[in-house]
Amino acid sequence: MKSALRRFSLAWALTLAMDASATTPDELFDRVTDRARQLATQSYQTPESPLPSELAEMAYDQYREIRFRPEEAIWKDEGLFEVQLFHPGFLYTQPIRLNLVDEQGEVRPLPFRQERFRYDGDASSLADLALDDIGHAGFRLHYPLNSGDYRDEFAVFLGASYFRLVGRQQGYGLSTRGLAIDTAEPHGEEFPAFREFWLVKPGPDETRMTVLALLDSPSVAGAYRFDIRPGEHTTVDTEARLFAREEIGKLGIAPLTSMYLHGEIGRHPADDYRPRVHDSQGLSMQTGDGEWIWRPLSNPEKLRLSRLQDQAPRGFGLTQRPRDFEAFLDAEAHYERRPSQWVQPLDEWGPGSVELVEIPSQSETNDNITAYWLPDQLLAVGEARTYRYRTHTFGAVPPGQEMARVLRTRQGWGAVPGQENPPPASRRQFVVDFRGGELSSLDESHPVELSLESSSGELLEPRVQRLPDGETWRATFRLAPEGGQPADMRLFLTLHDRRLTETWNYVWYPDEFR
Repeated sequence: MKSALRRFSLAWALTLAMDASATTPDELFDRVTDRARQLATQSYQTPESPLPSELAEMAYDQYREIRFRPEEAIWKDEGLFEVQLFHPGFLYTQPIRLNLVDEQGEVRPLPFRQERFRYDGDASSLADLALDDIGHAGFRLHYPLNSGDYRDEFAVFLGASYFRLVGRQQGYGLSTRGLAIDTAEPHGEEFPAFREFWLVKPGPDETRMTVLALLDSPSVAGAYRFDIRPGEHTTVDTEARLFAREEIGKLGIAPLTSMYLHGEIGRHPADDYRPRVHDSQGLSMQTGDGEWIWRPLSNPEKLRLSRLQDQAPRGFGLTQRPRDFEAFLDAEAHYERRPSQWVQPLDEWGPGSVELVEIPSQSETNDNITAYWLPDQLLAVGEARTYRYRTHTFGAVPPGQEMARVLRTRQGWGAVPGQENPPPASRRQFVVDFRGGELSSLDESHPVELSLESSSGELLEPRVQRLPDGETWRATFRLAPEGGQPADMRLFLTLHDRRLTETWNYVWYPDEFR
């Protein structure tokens, strides 16, 4: 076993090592970019797992008994930031290489060391393995986020190109990815992975940290720069320089991945004491012309893909609007603390769409929601393309949204109680409540009107009324579907032809009722 591990260490150095001379972050990023460009001209090499069977085949319960020793944190007590490491094994059988960049710009590899980890309980036998430099599964960043005397974990890079962020007083929920390729395509999705990282050490009083990464996959290689600022809304400025090995027809930029099991709109009875179970409630988007759109999420009967077309979007994100414990009643998961996350392009992205993928799921442990920007233009073989964007956490309201927002969406059978010859179960009644902005200050005598349209079917009995709380306005209507056709519906409220609310957008499918 030892000799195999030693061979792995040597091959790793030959494949990924770079000049360790002193450099600035900009210069280093250019060198990582050159490495990505070079990789894209070569045949893709599938990484081999160097791990012994004891690590590669371990179960989750055993893996979770391996713990990093906090006293071994990188840069401990040297500034505001610290780094802790993840042990390879379980699902993480293709370790990554980590490098540290000091204040003088000198690059040094960060080797794996067993003494940095505790092997407790079911994992205690692993302490007897003689492990050489087998790399790491990932890393997490710590910073005095919630108080001045403790460095909280606020970012995790772990698995493929996934990373998670939290802002102040938030708990982990949705994930971000570096790139998505062929998501929900019949031939299967490709998962690009970060193979190597460079962690640039901040100065003692700096509140921003830079992370560089090398991404690789069968279709593309890339260089990424993340400038990370933890805070109330943890912010990451990202630059992705991509180089295509193969033509990529479906290139997902700035993908967000989340979970939606059940909530307010889907007709999926759950044997669950909790009224909602989700990391995100809806998809938010601001189009290039400034329109705000809200799309409630669902746990569908079948795989669903939908697109919001646009030219040069201002931003999009997955949003967790309920922020009160009473909305979820879960004293362990605390879904009300899950972060929302926004993606703001820093360049013109041109024509394309935000694609939303909703996957059927029976468990809250499955991430079944994905949203990303899908450019219209294919990425051709040998083409290089750069995307710059800012992503950051937030609470219930996306940045800059001041108009009234959707508070909740409900639907049910569109029949009148006691009605003779009631309509079929496919006749649906929708109830959409709005609150906020100027809308919440209006008197019930103001002539608020409803603008409503659908791609198919007949819309019946549209109505608007102010609710007794004096702040919330309710729009109701019935949908009479057209055969088995889906209905793509849009709704917003106006006063004297002036828009007061974001646009509610929902696609009803005929298999949603049972």
